[in-house]
Amino acid sequence: MVHQGNATYSDGFILQGLLDQPGHKRLLVPIFLFMYLLILLGNLLIVLLICHDVRLFSSPMYFFLSNLSLADVGFSSSVIPKMLQNLLTGTKSITYSGCLAQMFFFLGFGNTESFLLASMAYDRYAAICQPLRYATLMNQKHCLLLAVGCWLLGFLHSLLYTLMMSCLSFCASRVIPHYFCDFHPLIKLSCSDTSAIQMTTLTEGTVTMVGPFTVTLLSYILIVSKVLKIPSMAGKYKAFSTCGAHLTTVVLFFGIVIAIYVRPSSTYSGTKVRVMSVAYTAVTPMLNPFIYSLRNREIQQSLRKCLGIELKR
Repeated sequence: MVHQGNATYSDGFILQGLLDQPGHKRLLVPIFLFMYLLILLGNLLIVLLICHDVRLFSSPMYFFLSNLSLADVGFSSSVIPKMLQNLLTGTKSITYSGCLAQMFFFLGFGNTESFLLASMAYDRYAAICQPLRYATLMNQKHCLLLAVGCWLLGFLHSLLYTLMMSCLSFCASRVIPHYFCDFHPLIKLSCSDTSAIQMTTLTEGTVTMVGPFTVTLLSYILIVSKVLKIPSMAGKYKAFSTCGAHLTTVVLFFGIVIAIYVRPSSTYSGTKVRVMSVAYTAVTPMLNPFIYSLRNREIQQSLRKCLGIELKR
């Protein structure tokens, strides 16, 4: 049995939390509860609207959007509920198995989201740069295979790291300097030889993260090159407007994630990283439904149809 402050735990960890000052608890609870409710309501609404509307569900863009919304819900649900529980109870404790489970789902949903964003970028490339072959390239079978591949690769990657982490020993401090069981803070607490898992992080982990980003970046380079050749401004605007929402999500997600994770574990520390983590565990999943739906005519029409509101002709 190990004691840390007022908390007592056996074979578990203590989550330090988002901010060190205990007086911030009253402020953090309503903020994160509100954000989490928006994440659930917004993303699940998008999933229901797309699944309810056959026309939307058969469209590759909306099919991938429904998968992205599901990944957002799972991604945030792997972190925020436990964070709220610890804030409300004040214990900050998490069991060893609970910590590994949280890391497994966090990495699984997070990597799935990055693969889905790359698939959506490829869809936009096919629609704009290969319009005559679009129906063939992005038919229902290919979209389904892409989506299954995204989920499978995301969780196989997560399983690899969880299994490697379960082989490590933690015999020193068990205070995790974060508000959830992230990979890098856990590595720093281990008293085992972590050279193998560190090397895996810098090779396979970097490829897994940078790979989807590279596919996305190349897709948009080709898209921009194609759009710039369109003679009319109206045509350019129409082409870019189909990519705006996705590009905003890509910049928010990949920008923050690469800034945090594409670095050695030894440099992973501080309140700054914890605050930055809020951007992709809570802020981005909360904003995605608004980014994709506020100016999306098809989503708005589907919502009005579900609510029984007559559409204007």
